[in-house]
Amino acid sequence: MAMTISEKILAKHADRGELHPDELIEVGVDFALGNDITAPLAIEAFRSAGAKRVFDRERVALIPDHFTPNKDIASAMQAKVLREFAEEHQLPHYYEVGRVGVEHALLPELGLVLPGDVVIGADSHTCTYGALGAFATGVGSTDLAAVMIRGKIWFKVPPTMKFVYRGKRRKWVGGKDLILHTIGQIGVDGARYRAMEFTGEVIESLPMSHRFAMSNMAIEAGAKVGLIAPDSITEAYVKERARRPYEFVHSDPHAQYESVHEWDVSGFEPMVALPHLPENVRPVTEVDEVPIHQVVIGSCTNGRLDDLREAAEVLRNRKVHPRVRCLIIPATQHIYREAMREGLFEIFLEAEAAVSTPTCGPCLGGHMGILAAGERAVATTNRNFVGRMGHPESEVYLSNAAVAAASAVAGTIMHPDKV
Repeated sequence: MAMTISEKILAKHADRGELHPDELIEVGVDFALGNDITAPLAIEAFRSAGAKRVFDRERVALIPDHFTPNKDIASAMQAKVLREFAEEHQLPHYYEVGRVGVEHALLPELGLVLPGDVVIGADSHTCTYGALGAFATGVGSTDLAAVMIRGKIWFKVPPTMKFVYRGKRRKWVGGKDLILHTIGQIGVDGARYRAMEFTGEVIESLPMSHRFAMSNMAIEAGAKVGLIAPDSITEAYVKERARRPYEFVHSDPHAQYESVHEWDVSGFEPMVALPHLPENVRPVTEVDEVPIHQVVIGSCTNGRLDDLREAAEVLRNRKVHPRVRCLIIPATQHIYREAMREGLFEIFLEAEAAVSTPTCGPCLGGHMGILAAGERAVATTNRNFVGRMGHPESEVYLSNAAVAAASAVAGTIMHPDKV
C-alpha cells in the first residue's frame, strides 16, 4: 500500500506494515516537551498518577520560555516547578535563562528533534518540527503527562492534504508569505485534523528557517502536522546537530491525498494577515497605510538568524519611526550570539530598536511588549486573535520580518521596497 510521509512515520512507530486515515493507533514517542505554562499541569498529573520516573530521561525536555525571564511571582513559581522536577528526575534537557531559547527554535538547533521522529509537545506550535520531516504535533498537558510516564500516545491517523508551490519567489517573499497565502485560501479550519504536506520546486529551494515558519503555522489552518520531505537542505541542517540516528521518510509516488492544492508563486507579494484571524490575508500593497505603534520581530515563527538578517537589511541606515516601538527578539542564545557577531545588533541599535534576550514574551501577550487599548502592532508571530498581544481593543497584523522592519520605519504597514 502506498503511503504518505505522515502515514509511514506513524506506521513504523505503531509497529504496523500499513495503516489508513482515521484509524486509531497507539504509537511510540521519540521526544516530548513542555514549557513553563503547560508543563506544571503535566507534572501535577504525572504525580497524581503515582508515577515515579519518566519513560526516558533523554527524551523529555522542559523549556521555560513563555514568561521568562520571570515577569512576576506567579511566573517565577511556574518556572520553579519545572526546575525542581528536572532536578528530581535528573532531566538533562532543562534549559535555564541564559541557555534557554524559544522552544521550537531551540530543540531543532540542539539536534533533539529529528527527521522521522514522532514528537509531541504541550504547545500547539510543536508542528514546527514537521519542517524536518517529523510527525510533530501539540497535545494537552495530561497527554504530555501520560507520554512522560509511558512513552506512548494514541492518535487518529490524519488524512493528508498536498500543497504544491511552483514558480520563482520574488525578493521579500518567503515561507511566512507562502503559509499566510495558504491559510488565506483554505481558512483557519481548512486543514482541521489533517496532515499538510508542502512540496514543489519552491519548497525544495527554501532554506530551513523558511520551512520552519511554514510548518509552524500549519496549526493556524487547523492541521495536526505540517510536513516537508527531508532533502539535502535538511541533511545539511541536521547532520552536525543530531544527537542520535534519524531517518528520512518520503511519500510514496502513488500515495493517496484527500486533496491537492497548487499555486504558481511567481506573482506573490509579501502577505499581511489583518485582525483578527490568520486567514484574513492580503498582499501588503493592498493594505491601507495603517498607522502602527509597535513592531515585534521574533518568536518561534520568525526569530531565526535569516529573519534578523532580513530585518537588518531594511533597517540599515534608517530610523524607527518616532511613534513606534520596535522589539527585536532572537529566538535562541546561539542566534543572539551570531546576530551580535555579524553586527546586526549595531544596525538595530542605530535604528533605535530594542533587542531582547530570547523569550516568547509579547507573542502570547505574556510580557515585554503588551499592547494598550487602541494600539496596533505588526508582528512576525503566528496569531492575531482578539487580545493576543494585550488589550482586547488592540490589533495585531502578521507579516514577515522585512515587512515588519519596513513598517517600523514608515510608522504604517509598508512594503520593504517603499522605505
